[in-house]
Amino acid sequence: MKVLLLYPNAKRELIGWGDLGAIAEPLALEYLAAGARQDGHEVRLLDLRLHPHDLTLTLWSFEPDVVGVTGYSMHVPRMLELCRQAKALLPRVRTVVGGHHATLMPEDFFEPQIDCVVSGEGVRPFRRILQALEAGDGLTGIPGAWARAPDTFRFGGEAPKLDIDALPFPDRSLVPADRARYFIDWMKPIALLRTTVGCPFRCNFCSLWKIMDGRYYKRDVERVVEELATIPERYVFLVDDEPFVNPRRMWALAEQIEAARLEKEYFAYCRIDSFLRDLDLMRRWRDIGLRRVFFGLEAVLDHELKDYNKRQAREQILQGLQAAKELGIHVFASFIVKPEYTPREFDQLATFIREQGVDYPSFTLLTPLPGTPACESFEHILERQPNGRPHWEHFDLQHAVTRTRMPREEFMREYRKLQGVFSASYRAAKHPLFQDHEPVLRVMP
Repeated sequence: MKVLLLYPNAKRELIGWGDLGAIAEPLALEYLAAGARQDGHEVRLLDLRLHPHDLTLTLWSFEPDVVGVTGYSMHVPRMLELCRQAKALLPRVRTVVGGHHATLMPEDFFEPQIDCVVSGEGVRPFRRILQALEAGDGLTGIPGAWARAPDTFRFGGEAPKLDIDALPFPDRSLVPADRARYFIDWMKPIALLRTTVGCPFRCNFCSLWKIMDGRYYKRDVERVVEELATIPERYVFLVDDEPFVNPRRMWALAEQIEAARLEKEYFAYCRIDSFLRDLDLMRRWRDIGLRRVFFGLEAVLDHELKDYNKRQAREQILQGLQAAKELGIHVFASFIVKPEYTPREFDQLATFIREQGVDYPSFTLLTPLPGTPACESFEHILERQPNGRPHWEHFDLQHAVTRTRMPREEFMREYRKLQGVFSASYRAAKHPLFQDHEPVLRVMP
């Protein structure tokens, strides 16, 4: 069968990167492609962030039997639109959607242009879907997938527990011309590598841990190093939700990377408490190429940190920032701005960032994302569609989708000022993050 995989382009590609330029490879689709190609299917991948005008030509020339689309909550309208366009041009094509939002709120895709919705890890259900279509069977009854049957959607049941080491390596050969264009500011070109899936923590503003039902899956270290050796890019972003939570494993991974003589430069997520737990480990990773860490600081006041269930205190944040400086590891720090903020809280946050000399601060608005307690009902969400569902395109973490204490326009003016002050100051100082690349499109990998 012929399979076309699409990564959607949104009206506003902003999820937490501020003015930091980033277009990262569509790793989830590369995993799907690998599984499909193992089963003998012909696969193409179209990244609409890089090729926004190529959908129609690709559909006409390739004539796929199946179109698969992934995305976040902010992509929901675009994902539906892409499937609608595919059906209009190729009425017999089957459409499959998956990703974060499809996992947590599949009902938003129970629309006429959708044939199947995958919830959770997608490789195994997608392979089963293709197998069923090729055999001429129905799509109902596939674990981990919702299928049209015929006027409603039925769930095929929970998927078996994930065997993370049974997943194929992502197929990075599908878009060779695009690979040079994937970047995170000066780290260009950059590849993504996942060594674990899930998160053992329960921060109440985050839904990532819910996507994997609270489980934390670790890949075999040797398999990780084997995959890393196939990646041609020098820069590698470890996209684990929390890679350093298991120090023993990360020590072993560092040793094997060095033994394999893999000279890469790394960017990785890391909690402050994980960083501080074993500074020798962080020093070891610095020596094998760790250049930057992404600290999800979220807040600088203890009462806010307690509200977020972060299990860390302001004093730990100060210690972590200082330790990173002493080790020579750059810090990309994210901060959450609450709708309750007044000019006083904006000033407190700005003062903290200046005083602590945060390498690169990034700002997001506290948003009731699917899977979080704040999104259990939509009563407090300001703008909704006629069907009562939120305007998901505004869930890019840069729109105030709930009521603000200040008048909304004033609040957003303070928020934009906060972003602008720091992005302008780093450019003026010719900070290393801005020396080699000007931001173009901002998107979370």
